[in-house]
Amino acid sequence: MRAAKAVIHALALAPLAVLVFQAWQVAAGTNIDALGADPVAEIEHRTGIWALRMLLVTLAITPLRQLINQPRLVAFRRMLGLYAFLYASLHLAAFLALDLGGWWSTIFQEIVQRPYITVGFLAWLGLVPLAITSTRGWMRRLGRRWGQLHRLVYPVAILAVTHFWWIVKSDLREPLLYAAILAALLGWRIVRGVAGRRRRAAIQPAP
Repeated sequence: MRAAKAVIHALALAPLAVLVFQAWQVAAGTNIDALGADPVAEIEHRTGIWALRMLLVTLAITPLRQLINQPRLVAFRRMLGLYAFLYASLHLAAFLALDLGGWWSTIFQEIVQRPYITVGFLAWLGLVPLAITSTRGWMRRLGRRWGQLHRLVYPVAILAVTHFWWIVKSDLREPLLYAAILAALLGWRIVRGVAGRRRRAAIQPAP
């Protein structure tokens, strides 16, 4: 299990390591084209897209666990969810620091006036309580409410896909792919939930 977690940590951090190295190349002038013609947009895009990917992989853990009957996969869900929050926070920080230049007076104005930013900001806000309460201590303190709270990940994922879809101006194939994956993951849960309720109703004794 430790080896598997180490591999997942390495895979999750690899995109960030590459991005940091390329940003250093641009800043140092050793390869000013490492991040393309618009380094700020590239940093925002990569941190945002990896936040979305981590979120979808996190949501894929439960269906995969049920399909292959491997309960230990749940152990990876929390760490993947935290990586989704990490990349989402870096995405927001890049937007605030690099795009807006740290002008706090314009931040609220941007969030309110540009709907796709509003949607993305709401998705990040939704991730905050999930990250804070991801520890075992919070699981014990919240009890059944922990599961109810963490269902917040579903609207967060919908907001994240909507944010990405809204940003893309022309070629919608990539956001369409993520939307289809999310629809499949949520559809799986709906089908399983309906089937579970029917089974429980069928085994209840007649009054």
